[in-house]
Amino acid sequence: MEQIQHNFVTVRGLKFHVAEIGTGSNVVVFLHGFPEIWYTWRHQMVAVADSGFRAIAPDYRGYGLSDIPPEPEKTTFADIVADLVAILDHLGVNKVFLVGKDFGVRPAYHFALHHPDRVFAVITLGVPYLPPEPPKFHQPLPEGFYISRWREPGRAEADFGRFDAKTVVRNIYILFSRSEIPIAAENQEIMDLVDASTPLPPWFTEEDLAAYGALYEKSGFRTALQVPYRSFEEDFGITDPIVKVPALLIMGCKDYVFKFPGIEEYIKFGKAKELVPGLDIIYLPEGTHFVQEQSPELVNGLILDFLKSHI
Repeated sequence: MEQIQHNFVTVRGLKFHVAEIGTGSNVVVFLHGFPEIWYTWRHQMVAVADSGFRAIAPDYRGYGLSDIPPEPEKTTFADIVADLVAILDHLGVNKVFLVGKDFGVRPAYHFALHHPDRVFAVITLGVPYLPPEPPKFHQPLPEGFYISRWREPGRAEADFGRFDAKTVVRNIYILFSRSEIPIAAENQEIMDLVDASTPLPPWFTEEDLAAYGALYEKSGFRTALQVPYRSFEEDFGITDPIVKVPALLIMGCKDYVFKFPGIEEYIKFGKAKELVPGLDIIYLPEGTHFVQEQSPELVNGLILDFLKSHI
C-alpha cells in the first residue's frame, strides 16, 4: 500500500486524483463503483504491479480526492468516459486493459465501444455488460428498492444527511455485502436497514472504513448520487452495441445483483455473450458484491491469468 503513488492530473477543467503503481509498458486501469473510490483496488494494484504491469486507478469527478464539478447534478456517464480519455492522453497512455466494478462497468464498456483501438480487453466484477438503453430490472421491484429511492431527488440526501459520511459508507458496505437486494419498507429509509450494532464484513476493517469515510467527508455524495443512480436514462448514441474486445466477468454467486429480475438468466443463458462474443465468465461460489476486497488473492489470480493471456 505504501508504494502506491498519488498524483493529480488537471484535464477538462478539473483536477483528478490518480493512484498509480508499477512501471510496466502494459497498463491496467481500474474503475471503481459506489460507495468505492480508488482504494477499493488496493490489493489488485499491488498484485498487477508486482507482475510487471502499470496500474492506474483514478477517482471519478466528484469522488474521493478529485475535484467536485461546479454542477454535480449535471454530471453524466459520458463525462466519466471523456475524463478517462483525457487522463490517459495526459499520461501518454495509448492502449489499456480496463477493470471495472459495479457501475464502473458502464464506462469501461463504453470506452471500449467508442475507442476499441485503445483497449486490449475488459474485466468486470459484479455487473455484466448491459445494452446501452435505460435498464428495466427495477420495474418489477417494490418502491423501496434502493436504486429507486436514490434516483428520487432529495430522498437519499435527506436519508444520508442524518449520519456522518463514515456511517453512510459503513451501512452501504454492510447492505451490499448481503445476498439480498436492499429494499426498504414504505415507512423506512435505506439507511434504516442497517442496525448500529451490525458488524462490518470480516474482510473490511475499521482502518478501511476510516479511509473511505475520510474521502467521502471531502467529496460528499452529490456527484455519486447523480452518477450512477440518476444517469441511467442517458443516451450514448450507440448504433452498434456489440463489444469487439476480449472480456472477462467475475461474478460472486452470493452477489445481490444476481437477484435483480432477469440478471441471472441474462448472464447464464447466453444473452450476455451475444453482446460480448469474446466474453468469459467465472463464478465465485462464496463471492459477494465486493469480491475484490473479500477474496483479493483469488481475484488477483483470475485477473492476472486473463491479463497475461491477452498481452
